[in-house]
Amino acid sequence: MNELTKVKRVMEKVIPDAPHEVLLVLDGSTGQNAFEQAKQFTAATDVTSLAITKLDGTAKGGVVMGISDQFQIPVKYIGVGESMEDLQLFHAESFVETFFS
Repeated sequence: MNELTKVKRVMEKVIPDAPHEVLLVLDGSTGQNAFEQAKQFTAATDVTSLAITKLDGTAKGGVVMGISDQFQIPVKYIGVGESMEDLQLFHAESFVETFFS
């Protein structure tokens, strides 16, 4: 985590107000461990948005809603496969519907 904060300081020296976005990518299959990851990363840097991956299998990624709420970080992307085309913008209504289908 110290290296992460160091990267931010170096970026700020080159580009004022950098980084402009810090995206925390969480594995949708990790469950409650994702809370601890979010806690550690938000303590080290200002996370501006979330992405949740590996939603192509049995993982539902429901923990991301709690993380988004607790840490006040919006979800920006979801990953539903292994290719670039499988990284999609997050749509809350569609995401919630997957829990009931």
